[in-house]
Amino acid sequence: MEKSFLFFFLLFFTPIAPRTVQAFTGTYGINYGRIADNIPSPDEVVTLLRAAKIKNVRIYDADHSVLNAFSGTGLEIVIGLPNGNLKEMSSNESHAMDWVRENVQAFLPRTKICGIAVGNEVLGGGDYELWTVLLGAAKNIYNSLEKLHLTGVVQIQTAHSQAVFANSYPPSSCIFKDNVVQFMKPLLEFFSQIGSPFCLNAYPFLAYMSDPENIDINYSLFQSTQGISDSKTNLHYDNMLDAQIDAAYAALEDAGFKKMEVIVTETGWASRGDDNEAAATVDNARTYNYNLRKRLAKRKGTPLRPKKMVKAYIFAIFNENLKPGPTSERNFGLFKPDGSIAYDIGYHGLKSSADSSHLSVKDFRARGWVQTCSLILITLLWRWFYF
Repeated sequence: MEKSFLFFFLLFFTPIAPRTVQAFTGTYGINYGRIADNIPSPDEVVTLLRAAKIKNVRIYDADHSVLNAFSGTGLEIVIGLPNGNLKEMSSNESHAMDWVRENVQAFLPRTKICGIAVGNEVLGGGDYELWTVLLGAAKNIYNSLEKLHLTGVVQIQTAHSQAVFANSYPPSSCIFKDNVVQFMKPLLEFFSQIGSPFCLNAYPFLAYMSDPENIDINYSLFQSTQGISDSKTNLHYDNMLDAQIDAAYAALEDAGFKKMEVIVTETGWASRGDDNEAAATVDNARTYNYNLRKRLAKRKGTPLRPKKMVKAYIFAIFNENLKPGPTSERNFGLFKPDGSIAYDIGYHGLKSSADSSHLSVKDFRARGWVQTCSLILITLLWRWFYF
């Protein structure tokens, strides 16, 4: 009798932890920025990504032409709620519901939307008013997903820049800035409750550019180097990206969120820059992105969190000719606007002088009826397995 009572007590009164959504498969993804007027169509981008076997993709809006192109492909996409929409979504629950219905529910399940990035680099940014509405927007979007029974499919997240940190060297000393922490802690509390990670935009390129006299460029490029040692933890770092990630883990632990995972939502290296951006070269960009691929392929963690695999989205697919700012901002792409490779790290472009590495949508569709049937079968099996 006592055992039966205990069983029913545990069954009905034990709190059930929210299901954690995994918005990232494997360790490697890419950002699909489109601030350009000369890049390939979304259909061609799908061809490019599938040929490169890149499954994880982030966009900065919820453009329907992109979502339609990704339909039935198996590519996993995180869409973006732009900063300009945060005030409206924070103050109006019905508008948040409309946005989710129109940009998420309408495309599921054929388009595998696995996450919504609510704003980008808001905290620490120049628009202080957005700091005050970020949490409200995230909660209203999440509540809309919950009402539509989509919280087990779509993850809520937001990406942060290094501007949220007061100090990141050595990694163990990192904490959140005093003016940021009052907004960061409630956001982290909410994300902890719903199982979302801490998303970090980490650029060794920018860190090196800010202090080239004191930072070894080899340390920034995953090249052979003496690295650095953190005297507090006695941990050694042979590359800057690992140190930046562990700095974020240190700040999270200081804020009371030791168990929260860090995912790198942007990282990359510019292949061209202005006269004062000497490190922005094709050779350096190739070296960084090639070595980053090798590092992620090892599926290992950082010195501070060795059991948590590093996951990173590369910035970006294309050079974007309409982006404002210094020349480097328009030259982070792995591919040129015509779809050819910007430099070789093992991918093939849509266009190339070598026929063997030339892919196009027409070629992709003209591989014969056997391959077409195979693709249909694979798609059906994928849909059956996941949905």
